[in-house]
Amino acid sequence: MYPFFKHTQYLHSTLSHCSTLLDHCLSHKSSNFLNIVHAHFLKLGLNSYTYLGNRCIDLYTEFGNINDALKVFDDISYKNSTSWNICLKGLFKSGQVGKACYMFDEMPVRDVVSWNTMISGYASCGFSSHALGVFVEMQGAGVRPSGFTFSILTSLVSSSCRAKEVHGMMIRSGMELSNVVIGNSLIAMYGKFDLVDYCFGVILSMKQLDFISWNSLIWACHRAGRQELALEQFCCMKAAELLPDEFTCSTLMSVCSNLRDLEKGKQVFAFCFKVGFVYNSIVSSAAIDLFSKCNRLEDAVRLFEEQEQWDSALCNSMISCYARHDLGEDALQLFMPTLRKNIRPTKYTVSCLLSSVSIFLPVEVGNQIHALVHKFGFESDSVVTNSLVDMYAKFGFIDNALNIFNEIKTKDLVSWNTIMMGLSYNGKVCVTMDLFEELRREGMPPDRITLAAVLLACNYGNLVDEGIKIFSQMEMEFGVKPEEEHYSYVVEMLCRAGNLKEAVDIVEKMPYKTTTDIWRSILSACAVSGDLQDIEVVATKIMERAPQISLPYLVLAQVYQMSGRWESAVRVRKAMENRGSKEFIGCSWVGIKNHVYTFESNQLQHYGGKDIYLLLNLLVWEMETECGV
Repeated sequence: MYPFFKHTQYLHSTLSHCSTLLDHCLSHKSSNFLNIVHAHFLKLGLNSYTYLGNRCIDLYTEFGNINDALKVFDDISYKNSTSWNICLKGLFKSGQVGKACYMFDEMPVRDVVSWNTMISGYASCGFSSHALGVFVEMQGAGVRPSGFTFSILTSLVSSSCRAKEVHGMMIRSGMELSNVVIGNSLIAMYGKFDLVDYCFGVILSMKQLDFISWNSLIWACHRAGRQELALEQFCCMKAAELLPDEFTCSTLMSVCSNLRDLEKGKQVFAFCFKVGFVYNSIVSSAAIDLFSKCNRLEDAVRLFEEQEQWDSALCNSMISCYARHDLGEDALQLFMPTLRKNIRPTKYTVSCLLSSVSIFLPVEVGNQIHALVHKFGFESDSVVTNSLVDMYAKFGFIDNALNIFNEIKTKDLVSWNTIMMGLSYNGKVCVTMDLFEELRREGMPPDRITLAAVLLACNYGNLVDEGIKIFSQMEMEFGVKPEEEHYSYVVEMLCRAGNLKEAVDIVEKMPYKTTTDIWRSILSACAVSGDLQDIEVVATKIMERAPQISLPYLVLAQVYQMSGRWESAVRVRKAMENRGSKEFIGCSWVGIKNHVYTFESNQLQHYGGKDIYLLLNLLVWEMETECGV
């Protein structure tokens, strides 16, 4: 017996030494050293031992050498479930989903770890439906899910109903829901669907809360739009003597941004500065967004310039900040260096750039960004495609906008609203009305923007009967309460059709405080009709609401002059001067080499534009000659 014990003792010592060598491979993260150790095992004939083989497989997959891991797997004489599971995990990690499925089918015994590996592997590779299918198969095989199984499922559910079903299955399976890990996964799941009350229900059932629990709860409140409640949870977190981390601070910054509460945002920012979070890119990008939304552009720029290193989150926030403040050129000047630094833009960054282009920069810049959309693979993203449709529509290239809209495979309501509003502004009344009917056939309920686009089309197309019918059906048939813009379009439509009495009746029945824009439409219609009494009534209403606007004074003065009431005309003009009424000065802009030059009325003369006017007159003369006028 002595030689046997001696051999066993020697083998145990050898295996212990080999395990130490493998520990060195892991601590030094050296795949070359692992190859040397593996060669040593082969030389000593230790490659067939299960324990050492499993360690080698685990390390090879950790270093990304899946082929070497498979060779070790083949050499193991007795493969236990750990051997199969580690190899299965490594195949998914390397993206070899097909081989992983084949190995799973060949496994002699599948334990709960095997099933979890398949579910998490499918989920990590983006095959959520396959992962859920494996879970169903797992239940059919009679394997009891573990807490890890359910934590994976909570990240896969795609609806609030499914979320509640998973929660119910956890209860029926006897899961310890007071466990902090399971509780946190449930809070994150319910928070994804804005079910804040369910999040609090989970919190109340948990025996212990960590900072992840509070972060998930604060994020859930913020996502659901309950910003004040999110701040209250932060106070509770501090009362529990748990320190916030970078994620907490970035979420709180976003909460303050949505509230437009600069003072509270400054307090959060001061804390970040104190504990050293201010140079974390996620926190800094949230702070830039806060300053931007609170109209503190200088602070946002200063914080961005203080950052030592750029990354995607930081640059995208600053580009969005410039775009939000109508600084399209600055946004582009920052965007170009980020491309050279291989910093990938997000779909929201591209969308912000397209919005900037559509207002202030030439369409050629928009075409260049459109080309980048295909380069980065955003052409199927609804946020980007909707921005493209909006950009081309605002530039008047409505056919391009319509082509992009038609290529969108899955159209959401924003897509329909964007193209319909663009068509209406470009005078494509019939196409707008046809799309509205198509939208209704699709079974997608219109919202306030949809109906505003339709009413605008009726206004431009003089479709009075259709417009009145849709306006009267808004609340009863579509469940949309008319707002100021809807009233404005209908009133303008009636005024253009000469139905002044109906327009005034609608204005007087408005549940909102009437705006000066609506009365301007009526005043313009009254001026055309020439009814002095109506003009005086409407002009007086505009003067009461906005005395600084010169339009009602000018209209009244002109009507009085035409009627021979010179004293009244002088009195109105004097009143306009005394009240400091402002005239609207027309302006235009032109883009030259990515720069926008703005000119107010007659301002071109100050830039030495006399020759330009002479040239324009010459061009007009040539056009008249060609047309035979």
